[in-house]
Amino acid sequence: MTDKNGLTLGYFSTPDCNVCKTLKPKVMELLEKEFPEVKFLYVDVSSSRELAAQLNVFAVPTLILFVDGKENFRMSRFVGLDELSDKIGRIYNLYF
Repeated sequence: MTDKNGLTLGYFSTPDCNVCKTLKPKVMELLEKEFPEVKFLYVDVSSSRELAAQLNVFAVPTLILFVDGKENFRMSRFVGLDELSDKIGRIYNLYF
């Protein structure tokens, strides 16, 4: 699912989640502008229930940053872009 060598942000959502629809383009823009080396992975939990269960994703949106294939942090439901940027930035600056 994730790249074993690098940073991947998993975005777990459902097509009918309005918060998710609003947040997703903002997260993608943040990654493009500030963290271009971070891969973005969208997961529709309504069609990937088994994967969501394996990763303990019970609320949407849930964002998980994987570093070399291992979970580093996660944020669920109320995701602030400033806080997300700070968390990714700490890892990103060490990694790149």
